[in-house]
Amino acid sequence: MQSLTSADGTKIAFDRLGAGPPLIVVLGAFNSRASHMEFAQALAEHFTVYHYDRRGRGESGDTLPWSVEREVEDIAALAEHAGGEPLLFGYSSGAVLALKAAAALRIGRLALYDTPLTEQPDQELPKRLAELIERGDRGGAVELFQLSIGIPEEVVAQLRNAPFRPGLEAMAHTLVYETSITADPEVLTKDAPAITVPTLLMAGAGSGPIMTDAAARLSNAIPDATVQVLDGQTHDIVPDVIVPRLREFFGAV
Repeated sequence: MQSLTSADGTKIAFDRLGAGPPLIVVLGAFNSRASHMEFAQALAEHFTVYHYDRRGRGESGDTLPWSVEREVEDIAALAEHAGGEPLLFGYSSGAVLALKAAAALRIGRLALYDTPLTEQPDQELPKRLAELIERGDRGGAVELFQLSIGIPEEVVAQLRNAPFRPGLEAMAHTLVYETSITADPEVLTKDAPAITVPTLLMAGAGSGPIMTDAAARLSNAIPDATVQVLDGQTHDIVPDVIVPRLREFFGAV
């Protein structure tokens, strides 16, 4: 594990893997750098991968008050550490964050998978989650988020005793961050049109219409965008499917 200090003094922990063009990986809700390690290692066969803990999770700090601008600064610090104009890959709500970073920073290319942008996001959800966290009800925040993304109530109930539940509760406060990012109404109107680099918008055909529709809307807003809807893929990242597409798009041998 390595670490650096973001602009506001927050420690950001990361793993640097492999060799090749620098690639920063931005993950989404309930993910730390311990998540998707198989994916990062597969990427490391072709890239120098910066696989980091977003603030508030894993071994990174969480200086308050949070804002999306601070998270963009974290990516900026990683980009400076990597040198040049690194490549950027974002997944799920991390894809929205990566998109916002690409609009503000100098990067080489941008690739996103399953960007969860709805036409009418729930603007009250971040507040409701924050209230649960303030009351100490981390489990309630986890379940509210799970219900908000369409997990059936009976499945949410079954997951209460899952072995990974404590890990979800440990990151529950970051759900306020995730839902604030995905509810930002300026993503399509301000951030997307400001992206000047080639952008690959991937969506799993089995991930649901939210993801495929978002890719289509983003393709109309980003000046140089390509859409790929991946047959047989769901919201899970399958390295054998995603890595070859990133290699081709990023021009890695």
